[in-house]
Amino acid sequence: MEVAQILGKNFHQGITLRHLRALVALSDLKLVARVSEALGVTQPAVSKQIAELEKIVGAPVVTRDRNRLYLTPIGTRLADHARKALGQIDRAAFDIEAMTSGVSGSVSVGVVSSVAPTLLPNTIALLKRSTPQANVSVSEGHFVELLPQLESGALDLVIARIWQPHELAGIDQMALFSEPVVVVAGRNHPLVQGGDVAWADVSSYPWILPHPTSVARQAVDALFAANGLSPPINTIASLSIALNLELLRAMPAFGLLPLRLAQAQAARGDIVILPLETRDLLSEARCFWRKDQVSQNATLSLFLKCLRQTTADIQTIPFG
Repeated sequence: MEVAQILGKNFHQGITLRHLRALVALSDLKLVARVSEALGVTQPAVSKQIAELEKIVGAPVVTRDRNRLYLTPIGTRLADHARKALGQIDRAAFDIEAMTSGVSGSVSVGVVSSVAPTLLPNTIALLKRSTPQANVSVSEGHFVELLPQLESGALDLVIARIWQPHELAGIDQMALFSEPVVVVAGRNHPLVQGGDVAWADVSSYPWILPHPTSVARQAVDALFAANGLSPPINTIASLSIALNLELLRAMPAFGLLPLRLAQAQAARGDIVILPLETRDLLSEARCFWRKDQVSQNATLSLFLKCLRQTTADIQTIPFG
């Protein structure tokens, strides 16, 4: 009991944010030199912070293998807690900044349907909690439709899954997160009952796919070609996730869903995820906005900050 009390006192009084940031950075980067560069401090300062942390904890938090440092089990557990604590502090700073900003304008967002359920609910909730006077309008579509609206000023921001990303004139862009897209079918589909499924087995069935003119459809066609197959000819083009899920239940079709959404639906017993390699198909989500707009539209600027915060929260939740 006395040892626990001493540890508790040392821990609460001795540990600092510098210790936590150094530990989290080391967990991610593995090299003191990289941690030093990321935190803007000297390498001896990083080593000192880790040594101080080990003294406070009373046990090793890192182990060395050649020139790399790895966390011990205690270090790993502490890094998990540190990441959450730093996230809460960053959230507090964000909330205070947002609540004192006085933003009361509007922002119009275009989004592809496969990203909307993952990002927008928490982003909009965070914006409205921070500044209830701000207004948000959301339009769903595919990237080829949304980009001209962004360029013309009809939309302030576009969020989409990207295939073969490239620079766009007059447009800034930011990577948000990476999430696999998986092949799904209804639980009563005849192929899911028989064990192993290969790409050659699925091409003759109906497929629920993005619209033929969309970037996403081009990516899907390239995926079939990479597996030595022609694109499906028996197709249904639909952007509606709700409709697509009902179609999967009503007929022996295949479709594509983001992994998180697919896992949630599979847990309810509505669909089955097939073990087919999708080769990072449309895995990266990005947002796009006109270069001159952030400085002119305070609500857009705040929405982007909310989007970054929501993305950071998503990245702390593992798949599975």
